[in-house]
Amino acid sequence: LASEPEQAQTEKQICFHCGEPVPVELCLSVQIQGEHQPMCCIGCQAVAQTIVDNGLDDFYAYRDSPSRTAAQPVPEVLLKLQAYDDASVQGHFVQQLGGHLQEASLVLEGIVCPACVWVNEHSLSRLPGVVDVKVNYATRRAQVQWDDSRIQLSDILHSIYKLGYVAHPYDPSTRQQIVERERRILLRRLGLAAVMGMQVMMISVGLYFGHWYGIEDSFRRFLNGINCLLTLPVMLYSAPAFFVPAWRDIRHLKVGMDVPVSIAILLAFTGSLWSLWTDTGEVYFDSVVMFVFFLLLGRSLELGARKKAGEATDSLVQMLPAWATRLKTQGQTTEQETVAVARLQVGDRVLVKPGETIPVDGCIESGESSVDESLLTGESLPLARKPGMRVVGGSTNIESPLEIRVEHVGESTVLSQIMRLLERAQTGKPAITAVTDRVASWFVAGVLLLAGLTAWYWVQQGSADWFSITLSVLVVTCPCALSLAAPAAITVATGALMQAGILPARAHAIETLAAATHFVFDKTGTLTRGRLRVIKTELFSDLTAAQSLAIAAGLEQQSEHPIARAILQAAVDVRSRQPVEIKNYPGQGVKGRLDGDEWYLGTADFIQEKSGHTPPVLTQTVGTQVFLADQSRVHCAFLLEDEVRGDAAGLIAGLKRMGRKLMILSGDHPAAVQHLANELDIDDAKASLRPEDKLNAIHALQAGGAVVAMTGDGINDAPVLAAAQVSIAMGSGTQAARVNSDLVLLSDKLSNLQLGVQICVNTMRTIRQNISWAIGYNVLALPAAAMGYIEPWMAAIGMSLSSLLVVLNALRLKRK
Repeated sequence: LASEPEQAQTEKQICFHCGEPVPVELCLSVQIQGEHQPMCCIGCQAVAQTIVDNGLDDFYAYRDSPSRTAAQPVPEVLLKLQAYDDASVQGHFVQQLGGHLQEASLVLEGIVCPACVWVNEHSLSRLPGVVDVKVNYATRRAQVQWDDSRIQLSDILHSIYKLGYVAHPYDPSTRQQIVERERRILLRRLGLAAVMGMQVMMISVGLYFGHWYGIEDSFRRFLNGINCLLTLPVMLYSAPAFFVPAWRDIRHLKVGMDVPVSIAILLAFTGSLWSLWTDTGEVYFDSVVMFVFFLLLGRSLELGARKKAGEATDSLVQMLPAWATRLKTQGQTTEQETVAVARLQVGDRVLVKPGETIPVDGCIESGESSVDESLLTGESLPLARKPGMRVVGGSTNIESPLEIRVEHVGESTVLSQIMRLLERAQTGKPAITAVTDRVASWFVAGVLLLAGLTAWYWVQQGSADWFSITLSVLVVTCPCALSLAAPAAITVATGALMQAGILPARAHAIETLAAATHFVFDKTGTLTRGRLRVIKTELFSDLTAAQSLAIAAGLEQQSEHPIARAILQAAVDVRSRQPVEIKNYPGQGVKGRLDGDEWYLGTADFIQEKSGHTPPVLTQTVGTQVFLADQSRVHCAFLLEDEVRGDAAGLIAGLKRMGRKLMILSGDHPAAVQHLANELDIDDAKASLRPEDKLNAIHALQAGGAVVAMTGDGINDAPVLAAAQVSIAMGSGTQAARVNSDLVLLSDKLSNLQLGVQICVNTMRTIRQNISWAIGYNVLALPAAAMGYIEPWMAAIGMSLSSLLVVLNALRLKRK
């Protein structure tokens, strides 16, 4: 898509919406009411919104000819969507997963029931090159992975368009706009149904009295005719809210919840027309308008509840400001300029005033202040920050101005990483959701079959009410409540966990954490703060403490382990030696070559295995012991101590009260591990474990039927985290640990884990309540309707209330 001919002479345009310099080929102008109006780059949501709102089709694309003055018409939607294949446009919402694999976060417009989710997932997953598709019904968010060597994003978007839906790059403002537009349309349809329904019901009251006390046929036909005219606008404007999705489902051979509702409305209206024309039988114009009114009312309330459920997670994306104050130094003067956050680059300096939101991840160059990270980590108290300390984009500066050097922008920021994990969790499907979706998909087909059998039975019985009974059977059922039972609760629970400083990174995390029977903890960096310090160096050779630290620091210079950081900190005033051919043995130690000799640093078992020498027994046994040796002898031992987290004891006591079993698996010295276990009252503690030993211990628990929740922070914990049914990583842990985890403790507060477990338990209880209600309602309502005890208008109310109660019950989780 391109700009006006006169605009096409420049190389780039500044997008008024996002502030980005955009190549002219990606700029857009549209013709509205005969006048060309310049817009912004196609990546901005304002453009897509204008296209949708105005139904525009007068677009022109300027080809890459040297003059770029001749316009060529673009007749196909696919050509319009090809702008989304441009890498500069995709940078806002597409993530590179490696190789040709890409992932886009989209928001879908037109999702009205779980059947819509099934249609999109089933149809898109069959496209060649599409690897995975997940759609969250509660938030309308879709995660699509594809191989761009086989299929382009524009082809995927075009396939969604052909299904009858509209896809937008995800951002909370877009989702908000879509929800608001749907809400306005829904309210207009609801308002018309309400106004016409009141008129129809007033006339119907007269007809009811006439049926009881007598009324002339001419007046009865006249009043029925008036009701028919009043019902017609409802059928033409309000009822298509059900007709359009139903027809879309039928075209794709999927029976959604709108199919029986639409059949019931059409049968009631056409049957009433026939009765009015032939002057025989009953008319149901009052039932039709009541059907439509109550169903639209329930859908409107459900839409509002789902909007509220998604607000907690959308607030994360809205944390970053759109603009920032960049500092530009010229000579000896420093100027301030306001720029779009999207235009900031690594190395820029930004000024953040008190009360403003920090726009990027960076390091403080000047200024001291306190920073509120509560929305990111759940930490309630502001944290002191001074020069040299790092800050996270999305946190709020409280007291004094800060000058920050930009270190990470765009997709590399902490907030972006959190959002990617959160999107993965929200669009995934827990096992319980998959089961309810399968049941619901067959449920509607069973209802249609039951309605047919009910009609046949009552016709055989010669009942005059067979038609109204059949209508009640079609309307009273609610597979939507069954499909909403899990997604609604999980969406609310995800927001509650985020507010508690816990990031659910995978879809099954909530379900599995609630069912966990055994909680297994690493020691260093998990139950302790991981801030080890060297408190003593015991020498066994002629090497001095400084020389020993210099060699040890050289061996640990590339490690992220807390022990390595402690040794490097102790050697800060010592010039490190530089070994070569360094090799790390996770959970055991490290070796390297220095001056032609092999040096080893690690546990006593590691030293004995690699050097052949047995380390001496230390007089002080409480604490972490690390030995330094070469091929000739053991030279020294470093004794390190760590601080137990202040809330660790409270977490352990709380989990015990909840009936969970507790265990420590650590690679540390047995004396240090046992000392910690005694302090925290943990009966089962194993020490001196290599990663494979930890893995075997986890497998042994699982073989005995345990559901294991593993908490760790180091790179040596990554295999164990991956093996556990549910894994929790400390937010300060390594990237490998976080990637392999199902949940991340953002604030490193262990007490949040107990709160998270309680949230997950409440969530699964709510899901079971929702499923029980949905099944129980249908088990009672269907036979009652089939036996003629439920009038059609009562069926409409029951069906609407069933879905609404499920969503409202899920929202109770926020208060809990």
